Amino acid sequence: MHCEYFGKCGSCTLYDKSYEEQLNFKIQREKNRFSNLTNLEFEIIKSDEKNFRNRAEFRIWKSFDENNNPTISYAMTGFDKKPVEINSCEIVTLHIKKIMHKLLEEIKKDEILKHKLYAVEFLNSTIDDMLVTLIYHKKLDLLWETKAKEIEKLLNIKIIGRSRGQKVILSNEHINEELNIDNKKYKFLYQEGGFTQPNSKVNEKMITWVLRNLEQSNKDLCELYCGGGNFTIALSQKFNKVLATEISKTSIKSALKNCQLNEVTNIDFIRMSAEEFVEALEDKRKFNRLKDINLKSYDFDTIFVDPPRAGLDDTTRELVSNFEKIIYISCNPETLHRDLEKLIKTHNIIKFALFDQFSYTEHIESGVILTKI
Repeated sequence: MHCEYFGKCGSCTLYDKSYEEQLNFKIQREKNRFSNLTNLEFEIIKSDEKNFRNRAEFRIWKSFDENNNPTISYAMTGFDKKPVEINSCEIVTLHIKKIMHKLLEEIKKDEILKHKLYAVEFLNSTIDDMLVTLIYHKKLDLLWETKAKEIEKLLNIKIIGRSRGQKVILSNEHINEELNIDNKKYKFLYQEGGFTQPNSKVNEKMITWVLRNLEQSNKDLCELYCGGGNFTIALSQKFNKVLATEISKTSIKSALKNCQLNEVTNIDFIRMSAEEFVEALEDKRKFNRLKDINLKSYDFDTIFVDPPRAGLDDTTRELVSNFEKIIYISCNPETLHRDLEKLIKTHNIIKFALFDQFSYTEHIESGVILTKI
């Protein structure tokens, strides 16, 4: 079975609907879900209908051509759990779509490059910077490096080789990105292995939505789960100071670099989990990571949270409820609903938006702004 259009591979779970149909399905589902919490009209941020995904991963499938010669192709897992060969993918950016075909043709020509190749990951930016990770079930040697560097130069991409316990960086392990947020350009560095938003244009609109719904404050912002500073960098202009936390070392490294790229100086990033931050804030534990941070110097009035799919734990939700204003970005409406059921006891929902970050799938991103009752 071959896939040349949306969804048959199983990555697009709503492939049998038009873009407007699949979006309306999700909008109505969420209106029903949150109807007991708010009667606000949802703001809807749409995605492009095609070529919107700047991050993708494909398996490598080994088969035989019409002459019974061994060959390889991209593949995804289908709805029946069987691999589906991918000839073309309409949801990835045009740059990925173009490179993935050329890359595969070059790999097919070389036994060293294709031998025990298991998967290929693509990370692309709006300025066409491309990082490709080739994942193998074998140890990578100098001969592999030589061959891979030839393709890197030929296709003008960056290549990383990975196998168990091995990471080979040929030229660089990040891409450069530029986002247009509220008519202003921001520069970002996206590290291989770090979290990035999969839909750049919707990401720009998400950050812009938050910015436009925030008044200028002479107080400070607290941010939990800040990643590489995706929201933090732009939001910092609205506050006196920002204290942002993140558990991932890779993301913190990127966040610090992104501050430098944008000449932002009023943000402190600390590597700790949300739970640890609550303990530090309540003076329950001392952390060496905070030796240069005076938590008592902050005058917070707003908290921004963008948690993983599990949402907020009880301790963090209790902390969040103490802030005057809450900005909650969620990738999971189910845990968002659970958390809002608790938060509306202390806060009013004043803004609610849906961002179609994951088009043609069941998933949708949400944004909620609450203020203290």
